Amino acid sequence: MRRARTAAGEIDIVAEKRARCGKPLHAFIEVKARPVLRDAAAALLPRQQARLLAAADILLGQNPGWMDGDIRFDLMLVDAAGTVRRIANAFRIEQPA
Repeated sequence: MRRARTAAGEIDIVAEKRARCGKPLHAFIEVKARPVLRDAAAALLPRQQARLLAAADILLGQNPGWMDGDIRFDLMLVDAAGTVRRIANAFRIEQPA
C-alpha cells in the first residue's frame, strides 16, 4: 500500500492484492474522515470522483501491467470515535456505450 501523487491529484491509498488464481487486483482508495460515518460517506463528491479517475488513469498509464487485473475504487470512512468502514466498489469507471 502506498499514497500516490500525480499531476491530476493524490490518491490516498493504492493497494495491490493477488487472487488465488494469480490475477491482481488494484484498489484506488479514498479516505474520508468526518464526525459521523454518514457525513464521511457523503463527502465524496462527483468532482472528487473525477479527480480520482484522472489520477488513476495517469497511474495506469505509468503501470500498464495493472490493466491485466481488476481495478476497483474503494472508500474508507472514519468517524470521530475511530470507527472505520470500507465501501468496496464505491464507484466505477464509466464504460463508453
